[in-house]
Amino acid sequence: MNILHIVPSYKPAYIYGGPIESVARLCEGLVAAGNTVHVYTTTANGKTELEVPVGQPVDVEGVQVTYFKRITKDPTHISPALWKALNQNVSQYDVVHIHSWWNILVMVAAKICLSKKAKVIIAPRGMLSRYIFNSGSSKVKKLIHNLFGRNLLAKTQFHATAQAEYIECAELIPGWKGFVLPNIIALPDIPIKHQQNDAFTLIFLSRIHPKKGLEILIEAISKVSFEVRLKIAGNGDEEYIAQLKQLAVQIRVDYKIEWLGWMNREQKFVELMNADLFTLISLNENFANVVIESLHVGTAVLISEDVALSAFIKEKDMGWVCGLQTDDVVSKLTDAQAQLAKRNHIRTTGRDVIEENFSEQKLIKSYLEHYKEVADL
Repeated sequence: MNILHIVPSYKPAYIYGGPIESVARLCEGLVAAGNTVHVYTTTANGKTELEVPVGQPVDVEGVQVTYFKRITKDPTHISPALWKALNQNVSQYDVVHIHSWWNILVMVAAKICLSKKAKVIIAPRGMLSRYIFNSGSSKVKKLIHNLFGRNLLAKTQFHATAQAEYIECAELIPGWKGFVLPNIIALPDIPIKHQQNDAFTLIFLSRIHPKKGLEILIEAISKVSFEVRLKIAGNGDEEYIAQLKQLAVQIRVDYKIEWLGWMNREQKFVELMNADLFTLISLNENFANVVIESLHVGTAVLISEDVALSAFIKEKDMGWVCGLQTDDVVSKLTDAQAQLAKRNHIRTTGRDVIEENFSEQKLIKSYLEHYKEVADL
């Protein structure tokens, strides 16, 4: 098949977190399976731009990626050059897979694709959740959705990465057709060697953002009855991070917290492996690649029920699932600390569970089956 992916940012823009890796891994897997894959993206790299050739295809791990200049330095990612190229070339592709929503770049791209009768799949990646519609600039999003967003989306098929997202999308636009397939994640083939920790060690590894529930987690560690250490890895708004640090000082747990900052891929897996428990108490989380990464290196997880993978964790008994109440987090942390046998079982079986349920070869085959169904519509 001849497949086009449209995404606001692509590797090496790792500043944007998990979606960068998962979209790239999908594209690379499709190429390995004998397909032709092109990516249209921008030079976005946070507030800066990637230093890459612009406006011409570049081979990135076998994928033909064209980086286009953007005329804004903000999340709108406006790129007239990308739209022009798309208008000229989109008809040659069997299917177009667009990742993300709400930014002007992809909404205009979707309009162009549909005007050219292209077969379009939208992967909103959590951006059509109830949480998004009721937080931040929700009034603007609702207005955009009612004016033209709903009409655009209804003419496409949607790709949800978890069942929870599928349900939200299906409820948002009655009759909107879609499918569920998880992210494809590059997992290292490294031996599992866990270090012994003096205190029960938690690791948070994600973008530092208000929706990640770090306030709840910080308050919870002030109430547990055992020695605990929380490592926080990731970057985010400096003012918000300062607020979290001040909270830790106020409730006298600052000495229990280690701020690691952004970590590269190799460091990330070492920290995950050496922790006793990975924690993500998000108010909303579409998939969370890091949950899969943690289990791959044998570390059990504690996640909120608002993380889309919570149903999987419950079904496979790969950790603990909590609500967003501090007392419930304290209770689940206490259970996790006490249940050493369960954590050791996860350490020895977690990788096999992940391989069985997230095998790249199986997932690529499923993606292609869905692409062919959409192309034949």
